Amino acid sequence: MILISNSHSTRGFTLVELAIVLVIVALLTGGLMMGITAQRNAAENSDAQRQLDNIREALLGYAMAKGNLPCPANPALTSSDFAVGTEDRPTPPPSSPCNRMYGVIPWVTLGLPETDPWGRRFTYFASSSFSAPVLPGALASFTLATLGNANIKDSASNSANIASNIPAVVVSHGSSGAGAWQPNGTQLPGATGDELENANSTLTFVSRTPDNNFDDLVTWIVPSILMSKMVAAGRLP
Repeated sequence: MILISNSHSTRGFTLVELAIVLVIVALLTGGLMMGITAQRNAAENSDAQRQLDNIREALLGYAMAKGNLPCPANPALTSSDFAVGTEDRPTPPPSSPCNRMYGVIPWVTLGLPETDPWGRRFTYFASSSFSAPVLPGALASFTLATLGNANIKDSASNSANIASNIPAVVVSHGSSGAGAWQPNGTQLPGATGDELENANSTLTFVSRTPDNNFDDLVTWIVPSILMSKMVAAGRLP
């Protein structure tokens, strides 16, 4: 009996199979990497939102204890500067107003981490009416009738506000970091459109669903909640 070798056909079939397997592996690997990246982004955003919630509660707690909101910290100080992370209020306190309405969270003053999950500082706006010094004999620097002056929109082009008369706003500039202040005291460039509204030191801030052009996370002090907590703490009548 004569056996006919089919090594050439077998070899060709094996190469085709190998090519198919490699394609499948590449697709699976790509999908897996995309899945891992999506999971990491979701986790980082969750961590950032948790930090924002903690910052908001810390600001409310500070107001209940001190009678005013803390001044923003100087964003241009490096991590090695002596006064870095402390509220930027000239001495002697408590009679002096804040040096700035716009800056970064005074994380040392509040006992909080310096940066968000992406290693950048949190932008912080505080209305001067609420961060003003508490005068002698007073329990708070503001009254139940005091109004903040920041506004929250869902788009820079939208004339309507989703929240008005806000005393304080805090921003994490997301994974892109455009407009955020870094620990070396420099501000990252590249903020445009709605992200620019959260980085240009105006009274307008944008909070909306993230997309390819916007990944900021924003929280703010709701006036009614601040007032009710101040009343409960005995700071307001």
